[in-house]
Amino acid sequence: MKIKEIPLEGAKILCPKVHVDRRGAFFELFRAAACRQAGIPEAFVQDNCSLSQRKTLRGMHFQKGQKQAKLVTVLLGEIFDVIVDLRSDLPSFGKWAGVTLNDRSRKQLYIPPYCAHGFCVLSEAALVLYKVSAYYDPAEERTFRFDDPFVGIAWPFKKPLLSDRDQNAPSLHEAVSC
Repeated sequence: MKIKEIPLEGAKILCPKVHVDRRGAFFELFRAAACRQAGIPEAFVQDNCSLSQRKTLRGMHFQKGQKQAKLVTVLLGEIFDVIVDLRSDLPSFGKWAGVTLNDRSRKQLYIPPYCAHGFCVLSEAALVLYKVSAYYDPAEERTFRFDDPFVGIAWPFKKPLLSDRDQNAPSLHEAVSC
């Protein structure tokens, strides 16, 4: 497995070795020892899966009070995946990084704790699996506007499909202060 660093501290792209032949492909989706070697200390406790249509944007979501890391994989389709750093003690607070993930490269995105996550579907549909290091807690769940001008994410679509919650989300500063 190859590891690539991205501009936010602790965030990584994991590139598994994909074995391809005339029958199809095989790759390891997850190996705890490889994650530890890559500097990912968390043990993942829950898998979440979403199926979304083209132009769907899910985000920006985070768990406010609990330490939750994510490992994101696209099983089918293609997404533009975004991380926003919410660690106020770092100079990268409010900065974002985006990466395209798809079912061809099989790259995975590691999102460190205290970062927000969101993605937009580029293909006709996308099946996204993400492992999390802490159980979902609805009392800790927060969201902020995908188009918050303070963050300035360059999404691939101007008018994405949003849930009511994401459409009516507060600004980043409001979300982290409540």
